[in-house]
Amino acid sequence: MDNSRQQLKKQVKKHIPKDWLCELRIAYRIVKEAVNDIKRTGIINLVIITTMAAILTIFGVLFRFTLSLSTFANELGNVLEISVYLKPNTSADRSPEVIKNRIKDIEHVKSVTLKTKEESWNSFKQEYGMHDVANPLPDTLRVRVDKPDNIKYVCEQIKSISGVDDMGYAEELVKKMQILTKVVNTSMFFVIIISAALTITIINNTIQLVIQSRKEEIEIMRLMGVSNWYIKTPLIMQGAFYGFISSVIAVLPLNWIQGLLIEVHKFFYIPNPIYAQNIVIIALLLIGSTFGAIGSFLSIKKHLQV
Repeated sequence: MDNSRQQLKKQVKKHIPKDWLCELRIAYRIVKEAVNDIKRTGIINLVIITTMAAILTIFGVLFRFTLSLSTFANELGNVLEISVYLKPNTSADRSPEVIKNRIKDIEHVKSVTLKTKEESWNSFKQEYGMHDVANPLPDTLRVRVDKPDNIKYVCEQIKSISGVDDMGYAEELVKKMQILTKVVNTSMFFVIIISAALTITIINNTIQLVIQSRKEEIEIMRLMGVSNWYIKTPLIMQGAFYGFISSVIAVLPLNWIQGLLIEVHKFFYIPNPIYAQNIVIIALLLIGSTFGAIGSFLSIKKHLQV
């Protein structure tokens, strides 16, 4: 019976001509209701927005640091080299050029540069003035990998190539960079979860107060046949408003952080990540508004049976 009534209602609604002026008036009334709800909340607005702004600021700062750390890691991967020392050339299939080409074919290898033992020895003699000593140095290949995470894999592949005597790279530096990246990424994940939980809880409690203060008014609207979305939308807009304003406030400290990170990048001669500040700002605005709206929606679902 209810299903047939709903279907009949939809069919009738399709044939009713739309009055766009009426639609605009309804939209105006919804916005006005949202503004009135914010006014009713009073001084609590300041507490809500300040608390949410502090939470979002922590997220924004950590996110901005993560982007810079990713740039440092990428640059480290670009300059970090594996030094591959070759055995004396005893056959054509184990010549430096052949080994160089084989290493080039390994996945994650960006480039391979050959430095012959003669070139290395000439540089060494010019630096230390040792002219009457036989050349003890081997031919060396400088191998660059796309990411520090892939160095271990590339080393294992190089070891299986005949003609390779030994190799070396800044292993400790790579391990420390990987640990630091994992710590920051894990921290940011937990900060997002905590930010979402706190934001939704704050908005949930606030909207609950608004619902209680408007309980009689909402009951009257329901008895008059006012649609559910007309009752829900102003409350959802209120939560989104809190999230948006808090995000705007949270953006302000990022200007100082941005200036600080730019100086750090200049000091280490590492380019600043492109559009990093814009990405963080957009993420803050989206996350703040979305979490605010979600908190309102959950509160409506829990405390307002419409």
